[in-house]
Amino acid sequence: MPPRNYILKVCLLGDGAVGKTSLVHRYVYDAFDDKYIMSFGTKVSKKTVELPEAKADLMIWDILGQKTYETLHGAYYRGAAGALAVCDFTRPQTLESLASWVSGFRGVVGEKPVVILANKSDLPKSYGVEDVLAFASTMGCEVMETSAKTGANVESAFWSLTSKMLEVGK
Repeated sequence: MPPRNYILKVCLLGDGAVGKTSLVHRYVYDAFDDKYIMSFGTKVSKKTVELPEAKADLMIWDILGQKTYETLHGAYYRGAAGALAVCDFTRPQTLESLASWVSGFRGVVGEKPVVILANKSDLPKSYGVEDVLAFASTMGCEVMETSAKTGANVESAFWSLTSKMLEVGK
């Protein structure tokens, strides 16, 4: 029997400059650019994931991280099957703000899978992964340490989220 085909919308959530755009760029193009370019609105990228039982076209929505545009976020979340919530190991406040990102997302789409990415794991950390794990346990989320620069766990993060989204869809 041929694998089933899916189209899944994925949102990247988190404050500005946490590395959302760099994570998408690393995942889709296997490249890294250290020049910071602030996202305005949302940018959509596509990548196909082939799992043993399914093929999924991921429509990856890289959503602007500025809270001043928070009223737009809900419109971007509609129809999403899951999200990657990104914090930056070099700035503790980005972990603190994930609660509002995740609750805002789930307030629109319901209890969809969210994986928390503690990004910039290649740099000196201002807080530990245990802090991220403690937060994630309150939100019912998996945690992965990533680095868009080195590519560490980027592929795994998208793979894990895709698997979770397909399980929910069954």
